[in-house]
Amino acid sequence: MSVATGRIHSWDLSTGVDGPGTRFVLFLSGCPLRCLYCANPDTWHMRDGREVTVDEVMAEIEKYRSFITTAGGGVTITGGEPLLQPAFTGEVLRRCKEAGLHTALDTSGFLGARATDDLLADTDLVLLDIKSFDIGTYRKLTGGRLAPTLSFATRLDRLGVAMWIRYVLVPGWTDDPSSVDALADFVAGLGSAERVDVLPFHKLGASKYDALNIPFPLRDTPSPSPALTDSVRERFRERGVAAY
Repeated sequence: MSVATGRIHSWDLSTGVDGPGTRFVLFLSGCPLRCLYCANPDTWHMRDGREVTVDEVMAEIEKYRSFITTAGGGVTITGGEPLLQPAFTGEVLRRCKEAGLHTALDTSGFLGARATDDLLADTDLVLLDIKSFDIGTYRKLTGGRLAPTLSFATRLDRLGVAMWIRYVLVPGWTDDPSSVDALADFVAGLGSAERVDVLPFHKLGASKYDALNIPFPLRDTPSPSPALTDSVRERFRERGVAAY
């Protein structure tokens, strides 16, 4: 019986956005960043989560094993920021791998140094969120530094861990062509980066901000047009990077 415990916000089933196939998605509580467009501000504080054991998580996953494996999926750990709780995250990943389940870790990479080599060995796929490739913009968008994320990406590549890069396209923030080109060049140099998902900015988190009485900073920011989104994807494709 495992004695490892962690604090989680919730779990859910999802298709298409949290890795391949249908996924059991575990949302952990706690995050060191404060992204202006965060879709889950209710996961920011670890104190707001509930404590569970790894055994409880695995028992819940087991209920959906047949469904997610038949659908070519697996388990994704997200948040919040899973690497704020590296021991718990690592234990869940290890148990999932032992159970023959595909594993994915969704992270900003800001706390990548906390991921041990053993944790990464139990991770089939890292969904790496790169919020901006411009240092100043990254700081304004997240409150954190870009360098740890890039170092983590380089380390994942060195270890041969598969990556899907996720890039949220926010008009006026992350649509600068020179910054996009620099990111595309960086990703093109990562042999284990399989694709880039250019995700159009949306306001799905706005209602959660309202419920928490937190001002939503980008309320007046529009979603990118389809033409802009396609043009950004094409800048990656021009460098041989699969972009969706």
